[in-house]
Amino acid sequence: MGLSPSPRREILPVLTSLLWAILFGLLLAIGWVMTVLALPGNWLIVAAAAGYAWLVPADVRHGLGWQTVIALAVLAVVGELAELLAASRGVRQAGGSRASAVLALLGSIVGATVGIFAGVPIPVVGSLVGAILFAGIGAALGAMAGERLLGRTMTESRDVGWAAFRGRLLGTLAKILVGSVMVAVALCGLVFA
Repeated sequence: MGLSPSPRREILPVLTSLLWAILFGLLLAIGWVMTVLALPGNWLIVAAAAGYAWLVPADVRHGLGWQTVIALAVLAVVGELAELLAASRGVRQAGGSRASAVLALLGSIVGATVGIFAGVPIPVVGSLVGAILFAGIGAALGAMAGERLLGRTMTESRDVGWAAFRGRLLGTLAKILVGSVMVAVALCGLVFA
């Protein structure tokens, strides 16, 4: 006697929700890595959670409620504010210009990308450490270039660049911390929903 159609119908929704949960976990990891790279990874986490909540009902196993999505969106805003405030405060305290701030932002994105490939010679986490460190270096170089274009001396440019480095590093670390909390909240939302 074979399996009746009833048990097969019960297994399919469980497997489907498990596959959606695995895909969601993968998107969370990609979002977190994007955040390390100074890209909008926290917003990918929010978008993935919203899509998951919409596709997989909260009442099934491994479902995700809209309360979790809202909490993730609030955390993403907090992360953005922390990053912007830390970076802009550093440049502003050193007397940097808007051009320096814009070039520091662009430099940090380029630096983070280079840092992935240059990395620090530490297995597994070397690329992430490299991305964070090189994002700060890129911000410093961008800010210095902005100040030099405005005719400031090398000493003044270096001071603004150093402030951009510290601000970017602190802002990135704060945003990564918020991204880590977001991943934990999303996973808890899956497990305890």
